[in-house]
Amino acid sequence: MRTPTSSVSRTPLSAPTPSAAGGGDGGLRKAAEAFEAVILRQLMSSMRQAKLGDDIFGSSATDNFREMADARTADSLAGMRQFGIADMVERQFRGQFADLADRSGGGVK
Repeated sequence: MRTPTSSVSRTPLSAPTPSAAGGGDGGLRKAAEAFEAVILRQLMSSMRQAKLGDDIFGSSATDNFREMADARTADSLAGMRQFGIADMVERQFRGQFADLADRSGGGVK
């Protein structure tokens, strides 16, 4: 008995566009904001660990929800760009991209 086989398309995969691959203005901005969010999450986690007393109503479920709320808060704060971390990261990488474009004769913006 022969089992049916499915045919697989042999079409080549197209290269991702610069915006989809993290390039372009939006990709660099989002990456910088994501980096700022990671830093803010770590800051908030350190602040939570420095508690002065035991939480009488604390449980692992409460801790999990608190971590999720802190992550959401960090993402929101990073999106507002009030701390300046994302701006510094973006400025630094834009300078490196400009240097790369100058050396290669253009092409990278």
